Amino acid sequence: MTVLLLIGVGGLAGTLGAMLGIGGGIVLVPALVLGFGLPLEEAVPASLMCVVANSCAAAAGYVDNHLSDIRLGLTLELATVLGAIVGGMVAALIAPAMVAVVFGFFTLYVALQMMLVRSPRHEPSTLDDYRPTNYPLGISGSFVAGGLSALLGVGGGPLKVPLMSYGMRVPFKVASATSNLMIGVTGAASVAAYALRGHLKLALVSPLVVGVLVGASIGGRLMPRVPTAVLKKLFALVLLTVAGQMLWKGGAGLWPNVWK
Repeated sequence: MTVLLLIGVGGLAGTLGAMLGIGGGIVLVPALVLGFGLPLEEAVPASLMCVVANSCAAAAGYVDNHLSDIRLGLTLELATVLGAIVGGMVAALIAPAMVAVVFGFFTLYVALQMMLVRSPRHEPSTLDDYRPTNYPLGISGSFVAGGLSALLGVGGGPLKVPLMSYGMRVPFKVASATSNLMIGVTGAASVAAYALRGHLKLALVSPLVVGVLVGASIGGRLMPRVPTAVLKKLFALVLLTVAGQMLWKGGAGLWPNVWK
């Protein structure tokens, strides 16, 4: 029964991850910790492994459909990896709780903007119909996303997709597909670090990956057919969940210090 539940959770995470370019970690980590009672040091590497599987399953189809911008993805991923290295180096110098609160409020702002601002009626949906702009903002934003990923243990998808969509004027579906292409690289590097410390449990990861691969296949086929406005609203709901988690995490760390 537990194996079937893990496959089901992986399927849900894979579908949302493939459709929205977030990898599915935002679904898996809370589900594994709260629903299955796993410690965080086991839930996070299992989630990262599923992010890699999700990226591998969805990215190939998006490249074939001319949805993933490979040049843009490689450029931004270099900045993300550099940001993750710097974030790991300064993690001991910055209070993670404060960073979590700032990130939570920023994510809340982006989510409300996506829910309230109307989308253009005719948005390009393939690589042939647009050109990305504002590369300095995209590169610097990806650097920040990598640093936050290292500091807080969150994936870069919830930040990279709005960054590309609003900051670089990349069509939302292209931004989601390109994010799917990038998160696999970042996730693979992080998984290796956890595996070397012995925190990657194959008995847990195996059913999750099965579900994620099936879900990613479904999500990859659904995404081109779902209207962009619907995807943006769904993404906004995911961002609200991320904001709530970050504000709770940051508040729990800062609250005891208020009364000292």
